[in-house]
Amino acid sequence: MKLLLFTGWALSSVLGLMAQDTPSAHDEPVPTLHVYADLVQMPTLVLSQNRKTIEPRIDERRFSIRVDSGPWFQVTHVRPEGNDPVSLSILLDPSAMDLMPNLSQEIADLVPNFLAPRDHVSLYGLGCGLTRSLDDKPADNARLLDRVDALVKPWMVPRGKEPHCTQQPVYLWDALGFIATQMKGLPGRRVILVLSDGRDKGSVRKWNEVRAYVQVAGIAVFGITMPLRSSSVIVPISSGNDVYPFLSICELSGGILMPTTPELMEATLLRAMAMLRERYILEFPRPSNSTQGVHGVEVRIAGGDKYYVRPTGVTVPLPDDSVLKDPTTVPSDPSRAPEQGNRRVLTRPE
Repeated sequence: MKLLLFTGWALSSVLGLMAQDTPSAHDEPVPTLHVYADLVQMPTLVLSQNRKTIEPRIDERRFSIRVDSGPWFQVTHVRPEGNDPVSLSILLDPSAMDLMPNLSQEIADLVPNFLAPRDHVSLYGLGCGLTRSLDDKPADNARLLDRVDALVKPWMVPRGKEPHCTQQPVYLWDALGFIATQMKGLPGRRVILVLSDGRDKGSVRKWNEVRAYVQVAGIAVFGITMPLRSSSVIVPISSGNDVYPFLSICELSGGILMPTTPELMEATLLRAMAMLRERYILEFPRPSNSTQGVHGVEVRIAGGDKYYVRPTGVTVPLPDDSVLKDPTTVPSDPSRAPEQGNRRVLTRPE
């Protein structure tokens, strides 16, 4: 399926609308004026054509969105993500082990410049099976150093002396799918950072299922990988090789895939976290004619046809019909909200 569609270089995202729970019948009826906050916040990664930060920051009046190919709507407000709380899961794949000689210290050093105790971190390794060494804990320098070490040190042995695996192997797409299900209900901005060569070796899940799930769950995937090499020439990632699904998962979820070398690994990790913190948070009202389900959202920036624009999916609650019909409910002004179109996205991966 295609939950996301390109419009020029502006990428559509996923808007999930869910019905809110009806208040319990046992609650005491208290006269209340109902005013519902229906503001959508959509994290959006925006870079220049050559994947650099755009300076000065883009004026909020240049951003527009549309839902299900409805009319374009200028967003209400745009702000930098900055220090918004993040739920970050990091997946380390030994296929990218050449990037990891100093990884424990490099990840630990993300505190305090990019991570703080308000941010929660989980750590996973794809060694013998899928190992979790840290489960949704506040970011702490010493803890990250110790827990990343626990994952990567068993891999730092001479070739041929790796520990014998007795567990059922877990492959890349299945690992990403499991991590995404663990993250779906976590607070804050949800992000998966993956170090891998991007090649799956036999998952039950198809890559497109993982792509669709992280979109609906509002999880951005940032990938770091080894570039392809031909003699001494680095070959960029292209649609003609088997790393392309990894590229698609990253970009279609609102992230990016970054090739790097061992010498540039630390700088690439810092750049990935800077991109995360520099995302634009687009704010706009819930569509005036919202319906429950999965919807496509496109982002357009005036004069930015060549920008790299990658929004992340969001889920927005819908108020109960009975509440909307309550005379004490203050209705929203439909003229100040986007109008949902009739071109719905498919909901079953190909």
